[in-house]
Amino acid sequence: MIEIQNESRRLLDTEDEDTGVRSEQDAYLDKVKNGKLFLASLAAVLGPLSFGFVLGYSSPAIPELSTITDPRLRLDDDEASWFGSIVTIGAAIGGLLGGWMVDKIGRKLSLMFCALPYIFGFTIVIAAQNVWMLYLGRVLTGLASGVTSLVVPLYISEIAHERVRGTMGSCVQLMVVTGIMGAYIAGMFLDWRWLAICCSIPPTMMMVFMCFMPETPRFLLSQGKRREAEEAVRFLRGPDAPAEWECARIEDASDNQVSFGGSLGMSDLKDPGVYKPLGVGIMLMLFQQLTGINAIMFYAETIFEEAHFKNSNVATVVVAAIQVVFTAVAALVMDRAGRKLLLILSGVSMCLSTAAFGVYFKLSSETHGNSSGLFLVESPLAEDPAAGLSWLALASMGFFITGFSLGWGPIPWLVMSEIFPSRVKGFASSVCVLTNWGSAFIITKTFQDLMDLLTSAGTFWLFSGCCALNIVFTILFVPETKGKSLEQIQAQFKGTPE
Repeated sequence: MIEIQNESRRLLDTEDEDTGVRSEQDAYLDKVKNGKLFLASLAAVLGPLSFGFVLGYSSPAIPELSTITDPRLRLDDDEASWFGSIVTIGAAIGGLLGGWMVDKIGRKLSLMFCALPYIFGFTIVIAAQNVWMLYLGRVLTGLASGVTSLVVPLYISEIAHERVRGTMGSCVQLMVVTGIMGAYIAGMFLDWRWLAICCSIPPTMMMVFMCFMPETPRFLLSQGKRREAEEAVRFLRGPDAPAEWECARIEDASDNQVSFGGSLGMSDLKDPGVYKPLGVGIMLMLFQQLTGINAIMFYAETIFEEAHFKNSNVATVVVAAIQVVFTAVAALVMDRAGRKLLLILSGVSMCLSTAAFGVYFKLSSETHGNSSGLFLVESPLAEDPAAGLSWLALASMGFFITGFSLGWGPIPWLVMSEIFPSRVKGFASSVCVLTNWGSAFIITKTFQDLMDLLTSAGTFWLFSGCCALNIVFTILFVPETKGKSLEQIQAQFKGTPE
């Protein structure tokens, strides 16, 4: 055992200096078979698929519930707003709960248990007799979504090796947007109750399939279960890869962490291995919401209508399809291009497109309100302002959604799952998830007030400024994690040899 640990320490410490040693680590990965790893990841990402169905459910359901004949269930404008946004409150609570669960009962059981509030929540929606039952169902599904958004990236990052971790981690966001698109499409053919039944299928499948998947080796080793950890590694890596070597490498890194303090305390906030990744994680989540993604989606239906797309249901499916396609592209290139480059390109794309949105709203307001005749003499905008400017709005929206899907959509969740030491993963991840969902709720509920204060053009220019800031933040503070083991990433934050 000591010899194995010494060997793993030598492999990690001299990774950058000795290419011969590095090739030995590559030799280990060359023996890995990924089939069962992909199977375990597929079972886990049924959680984000469920999460996507929760987010997408309100779009087709609200119009129907707003015109339903039963007065007990009919939603007015304010109730419809809460029906859509109350999910974020449940998700913020779920993020805190998930941070506690992953440390107490493990990653696998946390995933299995979070299927229950999904199923119970949709069951309450199906059986709803009044608006408050609808709210309760949405809060429960939001709670499950919050747990899912924390646990699944963590589970996948701990079972995947460095060659495929970016692709596997990006599948989390890919399944979220796939679920949203699935809810949109199903909503075109099903009423709100049958749609809720449809939405309860993925979490049920997740709970069943996860019964046959292993707990993560890192969690098992943290609980002193070495034999079970080796069995999990053999399941995930295949029979040819030496499970003892990988377990020894994880244990060695854990021993180094224990020397800096085995349990979380206030003193840990002075440790650069904790406060640096925590700061990066929080800012990534905050900047993700400050990109203006919710504002763009809020305006999507109106923009398509002005571009003469008469069927708004088809329009929302088109938007979701764009997200699915480019999130899939991000997953395919993540382990080649790297996280940092994609974040920068994504930020540039969103900065330019939100600035163009501001121009669109500015020109729209001027063509409608101009009394000098400046636009009325020679400009085609005068005849039909919406038709004249709709191309700018459509191009800006397509450019924005493409950029978001390539970088700032999937990568904050992926990086969150990679950068924290094992002893603080639950706490730090829950703070990040709380930041994300809390800021999403605040931005969504105050968005109209912001529009009234700054005008539509000013609001989108504010988002453009935030996107410019996230580019600077990425360049200065976000580390590149491509091709590195979790232990090497954490050593980079500490400033210790990898």
